[in-house]
Amino acid sequence: MQYKTILFDLDGTLTDSAPGILNSVRYGCRKLGLPVPDDATLRRFLGPPLIDSFRNLCGLSAADADRAVAAFREYFPTKGIFENEVYPGIPAMLADLNARGCQLVLATSKPEEYARRIMAHFDLEPYFTAICGATLDETRTDKAEVIAYALKTIALTDKTGVVMVGDREHDVVGAKKNALPCIGALYGYGTREELRSAGAAAIADTVQALHRMLTA
Repeated sequence: MQYKTILFDLDGTLTDSAPGILNSVRYGCRKLGLPVPDDATLRRFLGPPLIDSFRNLCGLSAADADRAVAAFREYFPTKGIFENEVYPGIPAMLADLNARGCQLVLATSKPEEYARRIMAHFDLEPYFTAICGATLDETRTDKAEVIAYALKTIALTDKTGVVMVGDREHDVVGAKKNALPCIGALYGYGTREELRSAGAAAIADTVQALHRMLTA
């Protein structure tokens, strides 16, 4: 096997979390009296740091984006967080990777507090050496920063045999900034063109294809 340490994104890679995230965005917009974005725009909230999406997709100022994030977090921790499901085949893949001696690490732009709750709720936590995410105070949200934090958490310095797996360009770019290859999870929220243009080392159309790539 060429991969010994595998960093996984969470949303769109391990779980289909779109319903809860999008419902939370809708709630946040309504709370602030903002127009709710159309479905195509809402889908673009899946992946990037939340505060960036409110700024870029809704045209909000930094202060208004902060208020929108606060409103989002009124809904998400109690309802949206579990409007979510694990992609079929993920638990079997993680169990097999563990059995083969791989070290698995979660690296997500979702706040770490929420990521831990989700991983525990879906019984995915035992497969992972570390669960690393963003901070609630927005001091660590960029994917490159999260990946660097994950590598530091597991005290990894030799990047031989290390790979990132994620479904959006932010995962690919963040991995590249940390001198890591990234396998694009096409079954998630990104497109083939997005992943390819960002420089994904490979693209897995399905969980089963990803499983094969990681164990080749």
